[in-house]
Amino acid sequence: MAVRKYINETFKQWRWIVYSLIVLVGLSFLGFMFILLGGRFVVDDQHFVFSESTILQTEDGDEIIKLYDKNRTYVPIEQVPEHVIDAFLAIEDHRFYEHSGVDFWSVTRAIYRDVTSWSKAEGASTITQQLVKNTSLTNDKSWLRKTKEVMGAIYLERHRSKDEILEYYLNEIYFGNGVYGIEEAAQTFYSKSVAELSISEGALLAALPKAPNYYSPTVDEERALERRNVVLSRMYDVGMLDAETMRHERGKTLGLEMGESKESPWLSSYVDVVLEELEEDYHLTREEIYTGGYLITVGLDQEAQEIAYQEMQKDEYFQGSKDNIEGATVILDQTTGLIRAAIGGRNYQQGDLNRIDVRRQPGSTIKPLAVYGPALEESDYHPYSILPDEIIDYDGYSPHNIDDVYEGEVTMYDALRVSKNTTAVALLNEIGVSQGLEYMKEVGVELPDDGLSVALGGLSEGLSPLELTSLYRAFYNEGRFIEPYAVIEVEDRQGDILEGPNHPIERLFSSQTSWYLTRMLQAVVTDGTAQVGKYQKDLAGKTGTTQHPQQSNGIRDAWFVGFNTEYVMASWIGYDISDEDHYLTAGSRTANALAESILAKLDDTKDFQANFEKPEHVNDLEPPVQLPVIHDLSADVSLGFRDGLHVELNWTASKDERVKYHIYREIDGKVDYLDTVTGVGSYQIRQIRMFDNPSYYVVPVNPLNDVEGESSNKDSAF
Repeated sequence: MAVRKYINETFKQWRWIVYSLIVLVGLSFLGFMFILLGGRFVVDDQHFVFSESTILQTEDGDEIIKLYDKNRTYVPIEQVPEHVIDAFLAIEDHRFYEHSGVDFWSVTRAIYRDVTSWSKAEGASTITQQLVKNTSLTNDKSWLRKTKEVMGAIYLERHRSKDEILEYYLNEIYFGNGVYGIEEAAQTFYSKSVAELSISEGALLAALPKAPNYYSPTVDEERALERRNVVLSRMYDVGMLDAETMRHERGKTLGLEMGESKESPWLSSYVDVVLEELEEDYHLTREEIYTGGYLITVGLDQEAQEIAYQEMQKDEYFQGSKDNIEGATVILDQTTGLIRAAIGGRNYQQGDLNRIDVRRQPGSTIKPLAVYGPALEESDYHPYSILPDEIIDYDGYSPHNIDDVYEGEVTMYDALRVSKNTTAVALLNEIGVSQGLEYMKEVGVELPDDGLSVALGGLSEGLSPLELTSLYRAFYNEGRFIEPYAVIEVEDRQGDILEGPNHPIERLFSSQTSWYLTRMLQAVVTDGTAQVGKYQKDLAGKTGTTQHPQQSNGIRDAWFVGFNTEYVMASWIGYDISDEDHYLTAGSRTANALAESILAKLDDTKDFQANFEKPEHVNDLEPPVQLPVIHDLSADVSLGFRDGLHVELNWTASKDERVKYHIYREIDGKVDYLDTVTGVGSYQIRQIRMFDNPSYYVVPVNPLNDVEGESSNKDSAF
């Protein structure tokens, strides 16, 4: 009994110890399983889709700019040299390929130091743990965060290979200077790809992640050099370098090749054009653009963009009552319709009001589009049609010419050349406002206006520089219109090409009308309102000026829209808000001069084609005819062996041999038409009526429209 009692008492004593051990083992097992399996709740695959810089490049593959939330260019592990990998492993985690995500020897050492110092200063994190912390956790030093870090590391090692983890790590880490990832670090500090880094260069980059701002060579080169040498020594200690190589590499300078940081304010407008197009046509959000690692090919002409920006900084083109005069310039490619340059303001910052898209009153730049082009499409009109040039009242609307000169009649050619307001309104009245606007409507530019003031640019909404440039581009392209665009191709980080919009060709005017307008607008530049002379090759275009509503002598908008053989451009000058205190003191000549100066500077390097080329299947526009005024007609009786007795008429003929001359005889106030000659200044009359004492005279005639000029003086042979 005593023995049994002793055994029972002993069992009762040890029972709680056994139960406690069982519970402890169970809890340990559960804890282990929690750590082993709980990592899936810490690590998410999306954490390893890193934000990458999006690159804008030209058609030739030249990088224009990087757009990024974090400046990173992802690089596969295969492109990282072994000695660069060794540098990171040596200083961060030399047992990386031996442990399973957590280095328990280091953890034990770290726990001991943390406990003895009663702090959480010792990290002991492996590369895998650092990756989990940087991608999935906060940076606070707590036991819970450390537990999650371990859980995530174990989980990640079970689901990713060592090389994958190392690749993620090298592409994720921060190197200071706004740089993320090993490739961008190599480019930033050495202006080369990571694949080209030497041992000492790789060691410097490995030295930075521990404290990138502290060890950065841009902050303290001596400190950075010391830290790099620590990495090289560590590589020797763990057997990655031999002594000779280590000493040789430690003897090198940092050898930085960072290059100069170049500000490019001239790019801002164009970048915003691209961003808006990516959002609208490719349905990419700004966040996706800045983090998605896209390679975007755009139509930018960097030289044109920079020249336009520099010219727009010159105050000589911006004359007004107050400072802060603004402007916009846009340049399109004649062949493709690509936006080659876009300056949305003189001191444009990204995100500002992009004035190439702001609609303004276009002034006389609309005349070829809403008046003369539509009229030429009608069979009754041609460039030398005679049109009225006089003040006419249209139910209370009486437009005047800017110079208050009226000729009664004028050709369409001359009306456009010298920008006759009265003629443009009269012609639009004839063809109808709706008909005048129909052609632009067909290519997507719809204007909700119905008044005759449309002929002079009096629109309720106006037109933007980009719209005007795209419409004018059709003139030298046989009337073919393309909606302007900047983005040529978008390639995602996997190398796949995103499907973009089509750019259909539409018809603004016929080939013949478009060529006539090209020639007529060329005359505007050579002998009309757009005579500046800074650009010496073929140029066609139109000026436009709108009057200020509150200042009788002030100007609200100044325009020039024109084109050469390769580029089409529009320049606008004015204030964002025009009130009684803000008005321009110089008109379209300033916008005209700005545009021609840009083209002239571009021509210095591009050597544009000198002359416009006429399409084969259209008729060229003959030069205008200037009728002579004849004061020296003489009539003489002559006797010839073959001709007998006759009257010889002589006068000074025009050098233009196209001019025709109608011959008239007058007897007692009765006038008879005798004949017509062309290009000569003489005529023989064989039927002599000497007893009637006839007198003779000639009238020059324009062969292009059969309009007669002034009669010559009269003379009698008897």
